[in-house]
Amino acid sequence: MNNLQLQKGDKAHDFGFETPWSSRQNFYETLKNNPAVLVFLRYHGCPVCQMEMANLKREIKLFTQKEARVFVFLQSSPEVVASAANEEDWPFSIVCDPQGEIFEKYAVEKGGIFKYLNPVGMISAIKAMGQGFKHGKFEGKETQVPGAFTINPMKTIHYAYYGKHISDVPSPATLAENIESIRD
Repeated sequence: MNNLQLQKGDKAHDFGFETPWSSRQNFYETLKNNPAVLVFLRYHGCPVCQMEMANLKREIKLFTQKEARVFVFLQSSPEVVASAANEEDWPFSIVCDPQGEIFEKYAVEKGGIFKYLNPVGMISAIKAMGQGFKHGKFEGKETQVPGAFTINPMKTIHYAYYGKHISDVPSPATLAENIESIRD
């Protein structure tokens, strides 16, 4: 385990970001006083990532009922995402981080070949393709492992998870259970 990994109680890092459909924004300003869910995936062309985004979309009410903002981070360029998706298709913010700078701030590191070729990850890739998700353009770090965080309204990390292989992402229900709001 890396000593730089963020943990519950750490201050969430602020950062500038852009989506495929908006100009540069500031995370803290966008968040205001809402809790947030941050999910770091690989890139838009990855079938497993597409499947995880579809899962978040399907379960978005788990987050909106807690007034949480959801941000999905991809190592894709805004142009690639915009050419493959419409803003109104996604009930969350897709943050484009092609250089991996925000991934780095949150210590979401790339894995090695064994994390990439993990059998569970390969099974997830087959499952995603079986559900109709197709591989698109390769971007970012192919061996990138996911990460997920929930951040409370005081901008403190309430939950931190670092994936062990390319498809190791907490379920939407697990993320929603770990949202701490002002009312809590």
